[in-house]
Formats: sequence, C-alpha cells, structure tokens
Amino acid sequence: MVTLIGLMASAAGGCATVLWVIAAVFVIAGILTLVRGGVLFGIVLIIIGLLIGPGGVSIFSCGK
Repeated sequence: MVTLIGLMASAAGGCATVLWVIAAVFVIAGILTLVRGGVLFGIVLIIIGLLIGPGGVSIFSCGK
C-alpha cells in the first residue's frame, strides 16, 4: 500500500494527489458508516476527509 501511494505521488503530482486519495478514502468510509447506522462516526470521518483534502480546506500545506 505504501509503495502504491509513493508511486502515485511521484507519477501524478506529488503531495496533492496523495492527500486527495487519503481524503477520498475517509469520505467514502464516512458515507458507508452513515449508511450502516453509525451517524456520529460517519460525520467525523467525512469531516476528517474534508480537512485532509488538498482542495479548499486542508490542514496540510504540501510544501507551499
């Protein structure tokens, strides 16, 4: 998994791509958790995904 993320980072735009993938995983996991009935945990996962994502609000700077 780490090798795949490293390969994606070097091939398709670096840090922003890695953050986008991680954020997408968090948001998808949050949506699935909401569907399964875990409302609070689902919302928390979606918020974490939005905070990690490189577009808009991000808690990481990606070297800028």
